[in-house]
Amino acid sequence: MFKNLMIILTILAFGFMMPGETITVKGSDTMVIFGQRLAEEYMLKNPNVRIQVTGGGSGTGISALINGTTDLCNSSRPMKKSEREKLKQRYATLGVEIKVAKDGLSVYVNDTNPVQELTLEQLKNIYTGNITNWKQVGGQDAKIILYSRENNSGTYVYFKDHILEGEDFVPYAQNMPGTAAVVNAVSKDKNGIGYGGAAYGKGIKFLKIKTDAKSPGFEPTPENIRSGDYPISRFLYIYTRTRPTGEIKKYIDWILSDEGQSIITKVGYFPIR
Repeated sequence: MFKNLMIILTILAFGFMMPGETITVKGSDTMVIFGQRLAEEYMLKNPNVRIQVTGGGSGTGISALINGTTDLCNSSRPMKKSEREKLKQRYATLGVEIKVAKDGLSVYVNDTNPVQELTLEQLKNIYTGNITNWKQVGGQDAKIILYSRENNSGTYVYFKDHILEGEDFVPYAQNMPGTAAVVNAVSKDKNGIGYGGAAYGKGIKFLKIKTDAKSPGFEPTPENIRSGDYPISRFLYIYTRTRPTGEIKKYIDWILSDEGQSIITKVGYFPIR
């Protein structure tokens, strides 16, 4: 009887601390910053919900969604047809795609680099090895040091598909584990160049990007991304296996609300409307 009484008292004393529903989110390193901020704000308003956000890359998140080890997948690229087919084989669904933000995929150089802008063609030629010295694009006589992302990154895939037009990166490009690592490397390397999300641009300089040699250059500012003037912008996505219900639906609806979109804006990304 005493033992049962102790159990009841323990439940009464600590029942309010017992965890409610847990939502797991995994995927894009680009989206970790605002993913964690959104989770923190939502949990403050909904203490019965726990949201766990981890990165690892868009490909890693999509694999976790297919394997059933995450509820939500953050991805900075659209799912591939082959990935949707795997979902279909396991769950008889092609998944649900939800656009949650926009990002200006930025090109970073060191603060001391005199180069101010590049065309899309120059950027492609740098990362495919046809341009190897900064003097070829108006800079100093110095070898260009390339920083890239690992191939499980949605940012890597987007850059390869849209900037390199499907061509391969040069083998000597240094693959970094996350966008923050790219920024850190470029901030310490006066001859470095890298790419990634706009919200990670600390301690480096954004290059203006030109569609072609005759076009003006634009920085990845909110105004230029909203207007479509900045030539490297993309949607950021949340994927679910099936149509969201329950707490997951409430959370996604909140992300898409004015409040959720305002948090995304404060972090340095851009609302979808």
